[in-house]
Amino acid sequence: MLLAGDIGGTKTDLAIFSVEGGPHSPLSQTEVHSADYPSLQALVTEFLQKAKTPVERACFDVAGPVIDGRVKVTNLPWVMDEASLAKDLNFKSVHLINDLEAVARAIPILRPSDVRTLHVGQPVPNGTIGIVAPGTGLGESFLTWDGSKYVPHSSEGGHSDFAPTDERQIGLLRYMLERFDHVGFERVCSGIGIPNIYEYLRDIERIPEHPEVAQLIASANDRTAVMTNSAMDPHRLSQLCTATIETFVSILASEAANLALKVLATGGIYLAGGIPLHVLSVLEEPGFMKSFKRKGRFAQVIEHIPVHVILGRAALLGSAAYGLESFKEEL
Repeated sequence: MLLAGDIGGTKTDLAIFSVEGGPHSPLSQTEVHSADYPSLQALVTEFLQKAKTPVERACFDVAGPVIDGRVKVTNLPWVMDEASLAKDLNFKSVHLINDLEAVARAIPILRPSDVRTLHVGQPVPNGTIGIVAPGTGLGESFLTWDGSKYVPHSSEGGHSDFAPTDERQIGLLRYMLERFDHVGFERVCSGIGIPNIYEYLRDIERIPEHPEVAQLIASANDRTAVMTNSAMDPHRLSQLCTATIETFVSILASEAANLALKVLATGGIYLAGGIPLHVLSVLEEPGFMKSFKRKGRFAQVIEHIPVHVILGRAALLGSAAYGLESFKEEL
């Protein structure tokens, strides 16, 4: 049996898979808040005690760069390495991969029901595929075709310099530069970035907030969730939260198109992570694709690139697929 895990700064998904069942058929699964546990070992031990299923190997995807089998979670105080995890958990082997590499590995095995298409485009067979995933942070990766299969490549592109595309975003960048030495896209295009947009629009543009919503945000453990939910709730009209999510979506579209141009993603762009799912109805409005296509002389190139939103747990799926493949090779 294989234990696969998607280790994020906010939540962790764990599931047990068999070679026979494959990556789409978990035998047992759980989702927990990562910060509730002192270590991955503690979390896994609790899950396996409840699951009561013997596990020999594990594959975990992690929100952070994996170097020589070692990684520190970007937005969580956990440091992990493959050898220590295998020893502590009494597994035969443990593999650590970057979370966006895991998402990339899921792309070739996605089912039609796993995606929502925002723009059909004209995909090139075996063309490069780009992935942009705003969750707690902002992850990016891509896939290239090697003649027989897609090969995933991890990236830390989410930390590249934020490039504003309109007057509001220029003001946002000025505002952020007063607070941070470096303003990468993650600062304004992720779960940790949405509150920065909100505060700029509140403090500089003076967009008013509904008192009830302001109180909810002030008392919330997860301010981003309240802002997002308020923007999407038709019964709680928050002009400020709505403007915040609209700005976030515009920035996301621009950066998705940036990645499309950088890797020439003729096979398509996939949006992953928790936030696109929460704001899917806004992504389906004309504004997202308008911002995506706003690339001047290369607008026609961008017009041909399909754009999809992944609806399922892509990182866990990719982690399971990689782990099961490695499992076979180790047998």
